Amino acid sequence: MVKSVSIAAAVALGSILTFGGMAGCSSESSTGDGSAPIESKEDANGGGESSENKKPEGMTPSQEQAYEKALTYLSTTPFSHDGLVKQLEYEQFSTEDAVFAADNCGADWGEQALLKAKQYLSTMPFSQTGLSSQLQFDGFAVEDSDNAAANVGADWTEQATKKAKSYLDTMAFSHSQLVDQLVFDGFTSEQAEAGVVANGL
Repeated sequence: MVKSVSIAAAVALGSILTFGGMAGCSSESSTGDGSAPIESKEDANGGGESSENKKPEGMTPSQEQAYEKALTYLSTTPFSHDGLVKQLEYEQFSTEDAVFAADNCGADWGEQALLKAKQYLSTMPFSQTGLSSQLQFDGFAVEDSDNAAANVGADWTEQATKKAKSYLDTMAFSHSQLVDQLVFDGFTSEQAEAGVVANGL
């Protein structure tokens, strides 16, 4: 039964970590003012406005408000373009203003994907493919997701070991069952085997 839900569980975490059900801004905490929760910046690896970003000229008042809100979000947490649009819509900005803000905020979406990948790995173990899939679920492009997962600097055998431990902390597995589960989660056979052995099984 675990196999059928393991990837979904990781995706569900992304949804929970997002503003009450929307993956795209994980590890969030409530703002306390009724607005969508905003996740905390991850040490020195939080999101941020591009230093080369120039404020667009000729904005309408509503576009300017959406733009400023987008920069505020990006200063605290990494977002995908689509995730940022949805977050702004949650804040009751019109779709047009939300898209305008995301289009003009100056974010490097590849960099945002890498920051989000680091953030996920600080909270739970992933395989490389599982992490890429989660980032895509968050609205990042396939290329940005794959690049982020490939360049996040993770030791995937170590991630497999942590994942195996998390499974063993909740239920019993045989050696082969746990290896199969980790492979299902996207780890290679070698990573899965090493991860299970490292846990003494």
